[in-house]
Amino acid sequence: MPKLFTRSGKKNNFIKKKPQPRPWGAVHNPLPVQGTWCPLPMDKPLAFITFAFVLFGLIFTYSSSAFDSISYFQRQVLFDILGIASALFLWQFYDKLQKLWIFKPIHLMYVTWLLLTIVLFTKPIANVHRWIDLGVFNLQPSEIAKVTLVIYVADYLSTVQGKLSKNWMLMIKPLVVTAITLGLILIARDFGTPALMTVVIGAMLFAAGAKIKHLAVPVLIALPVAVQQLLFVPYRRERLFSFLNPEADPGGIGYQLTQSFMAVGSGGWFGKGLGNSELKLEYLPAAHTDFIFSIMCEEVGLLGAAVLLAFFCWLLVRGISLARVARNNFNSLLIFGLTITICVQAFINMAMAIGLMPTKGIALPFFSYGGSSVIMTLVMMGILLNMAASDSAPKTPLREDFTHYKTRNR
Repeated sequence: MPKLFTRSGKKNNFIKKKPQPRPWGAVHNPLPVQGTWCPLPMDKPLAFITFAFVLFGLIFTYSSSAFDSISYFQRQVLFDILGIASALFLWQFYDKLQKLWIFKPIHLMYVTWLLLTIVLFTKPIANVHRWIDLGVFNLQPSEIAKVTLVIYVADYLSTVQGKLSKNWMLMIKPLVVTAITLGLILIARDFGTPALMTVVIGAMLFAAGAKIKHLAVPVLIALPVAVQQLLFVPYRRERLFSFLNPEADPGGIGYQLTQSFMAVGSGGWFGKGLGNSELKLEYLPAAHTDFIFSIMCEEVGLLGAAVLLAFFCWLLVRGISLARVARNNFNSLLIFGLTITICVQAFINMAMAIGLMPTKGIALPFFSYGGSSVIMTLVMMGILLNMAASDSAPKTPLREDFTHYKTRNR
């Protein structure tokens, strides 16, 4: 029988120990054989947030629809199924799809520009050209543009990161691509999406190392366009003035915002209960789309709205945390860009509903009824899950020109 201890009293570590038997019913998991497919791990916080948003999005779609709840609910279930299927596919295979020719970022932009051009010649819906009728649902190319533009900018900035603070001309190429994309969306009489994506692309440039004084130049160039769209387009000017003083015409241009205030205020702390909204009964226009947050405040109260806000803040913090530990510059910028696209859009929608911003046709991610919005939001979550899973693999050092957030402008 071997001795476990030497005369000095120290444990003999060279003695071969008898292997312990596995518990009854335990399954032996051998290492994956080279060439076989092994599923990527799932980031549990992102998965839980996505599941919660989809579940409660369906509940409030049904609850906020006044007289045709079943029809809206069934179609929203279909949109969620398509979106979840896309998210699950991208979670496992997005990093592999990037190697295909069609999924190169610049080629995605060409397809996006083609769709944004085609939609200008389609039949108008609600007096605007924003949707392409596919029979099953209406495709909104501007929703696709949000994703493809972030992918392109992240890909470009990953190659020049660390150089933007020294050479501001490197910003010209992504800014030109952004201007073309947002210009086509603006021609379709959509001002909300260009405003949102201007904030997102500006944040991505800043995160990549661009200085504030350099970002001020394109902002000053775009400012006259924004002023022209807000002050010289009649219906946008009326919306702006109604935002500044909705009580001036509560039965006219200020009607929607006034009804939204009534819905939010009447909910109190705990709300009236699911399905008990009164303002959805054709008092508040777009109750199940752009102003679904107002109905949520009426039915679940201030505490329910605070929980929703906390979940979006959780998603923002989780996304930024993943971006900071990403294994390369592209993953970092893509995670950051997609995360703030979803969260900033949500914050704008909620601010619009409570009168902190002028009313615009910006959906609440996961909650507002609509096929393109729901599907593309879940596509973004699928890409985030793939990036998080890829970064959980053994890390490789970042390039030497990676700009740390503490020394980005030094």
